[in-house]
Amino acid sequence: MKRKFAFKLISVFIISLLAACSSTSAGESESDQKTIVIGIDDKFAPMGFRDENNEIVGFDIDLAKAVIEKMGATPKFQPIDWKTKESELSSGRIDLIWNGYTITDERKEKVLFTKPYLSNAQVAVTKADSELTELHDLEGKVVGLQSLSSAADALNANDISKNVKEITEFSDNVLALSDLKSGRLDAVIIDEVVIDYYMTKEKDTFKILDESLAPEEYGIGVKKGNEQLLNELQSALDALIEDGTAGEISKKWFGEDRLLK
Repeated sequence: MKRKFAFKLISVFIISLLAACSSTSAGESESDQKTIVIGIDDKFAPMGFRDENNEIVGFDIDLAKAVIEKMGATPKFQPIDWKTKESELSSGRIDLIWNGYTITDERKEKVLFTKPYLSNAQVAVTKADSELTELHDLEGKVVGLQSLSSAADALNANDISKNVKEITEFSDNVLALSDLKSGRLDAVIIDEVVIDYYMTKEKDTFKILDESLAPEEYGIGVKKGNEQLLNELQSALDALIEDGTAGEISKKWFGEDRLLK
């Protein structure tokens, strides 16, 4: 009798343990589904960067938080090497590329894109006291840009690229602008929204040459084959643009609503 009772107790314990493990596993799975990992360049102000407290902030950061919350999920921002962004996405280490990510035909072959949500342009920037004023003035000059960025595409598509003395690539725009200020570069090719931000922070340090290299638009990159996430993301983004939430975020960072309708 005692042996039967002991056996029943052991059986109940094992069943309870299995149930607990099953419950924990399901909970963890559900939690994972609600977390969306976003790959960012954390030195790309004002889209996504670290503030004086080392917190990740920016226009795209605020917009992503609002959109992902609208989807009923939680965002997790993952700083990545921008040169390997598509590899990070295709490997599944991140779910989205969202940080001033320019839509190009080449990138469309690697990722799915949302509709464009913000306009931009690639421009040439020099020191404020430079004698350079137009793109053709870059002939024979040393030009810097962020490696594997759309700045490289814009420069290579322009005839002036054949006449510059040297093109130096950097891991991020901060390093490129630092070399420009020190005189190691004559100009930097950079996103207009980025240099506009720096020019408000460092007055009388930089100037933009008269002609832009190329107009472009930002989108959000999703892994090929994940149309469900793309559609959910687009639906939430559209809703926030429609109700004005995205516009208020834009006003916070740019002083105006720059969202594409």
